[in-house]
Amino acid sequence: MVSIIVPSSLYSSSSLCTLFRSHNLSSSPKSFSKQSRAFLLTTHRNLSLPYHFTSISKRGLSSLCFFNAGDKPDTKFQDKESGPEWPILRRWEVPWPWQTVSLTSLACGLGFVLTGLVAATAIPYLGIQPDQLSLDEKAELLFVNQGITTAVVLGIIFATANAFQPLPEDVFKYDLREPFNLQKGWLLWAGIGLAGALVAIGLTGVALSFFNGEAPQRETDALVRLLPLIGSSSVSTACLVGITGVLAPLLEETVFRGFFMTSLTKWVPTPVAVIISAAVFALAHLTPGEFPQLFVLGAALGISYAQTHNLLTPITIHAFWNSGIILFLTFLQLQGYDIKELLQTV
Repeated sequence: MVSIIVPSSLYSSSSLCTLFRSHNLSSSPKSFSKQSRAFLLTTHRNLSLPYHFTSISKRGLSSLCFFNAGDKPDTKFQDKESGPEWPILRRWEVPWPWQTVSLTSLACGLGFVLTGLVAATAIPYLGIQPDQLSLDEKAELLFVNQGITTAVVLGIIFATANAFQPLPEDVFKYDLREPFNLQKGWLLWAGIGLAGALVAIGLTGVALSFFNGEAPQRETDALVRLLPLIGSSSVSTACLVGITGVLAPLLEETVFRGFFMTSLTKWVPTPVAVIISAAVFALAHLTPGEFPQLFVLGAALGISYAQTHNLLTPITIHAFWNSGIILFLTFLQLQGYDIKELLQTV
């Protein structure tokens, strides 16, 4: 048995019987006084207490209450003592070991690359001549290719996760409920994350322009390669929005946040996992000139996901970011602006 000390202000006279029930004390005042004194003397002899406890005066004893805590710790008292944990610092209960994380990440990378190579090799055998395709047909082909790649990589992720069923409820969670909940509302925090990303990326661009003096060349940027399709027709625009606003966010957020960042929290604190996953996310785009902005975007996505533990939050931010850029450039293109030149100055 372990005895703990609490101030007398935490209980009232009506609860004395409950607190002392395990010691079978008499309700008689005289008997109660004798038994209490005997109990305190016996406890003093049998327990090895620190000096500041053993030297408590008689007056001080009147403000203390010894009660039987039982064999189990008082978890409610400990929870109040430690206080609530910030939601954004919570870790995931990851069931797989580091070997699974490494091999699955490698498999996703290989799946992404090989799917593109197989598709490029198979196209001529299907009787498709890319040079002879219209812009709309090229956009449709890109959409199909992205859809196949997304299916293959997500298949690898979920096949791995299926071996560890049942999974904790916040692993690969896509939950539409309570979108505006103050603590875990996926749509509310998507809006907050998107606003934060816009401000942070804008400030990053200003800082880079100030220190570098020259805007980086973007000839290898995926967005530059898509310029011929932007604003060419409603079909092309719809395909581009489907690729950048639906398929890419679903794929990238499931891989980088849902699997990689979540897995890292098994070994490192959540903020560190956010930073590492943001760096890997930026590097995976293979555009060194855009690394700072992509890193900031990845950090905003990771922070928002850590807050809600719901993948719909970063997917929504990513979708609005990508599709917003496509639609804005389409609008500028229709207004007669040279968007390639504009991109070089951003």
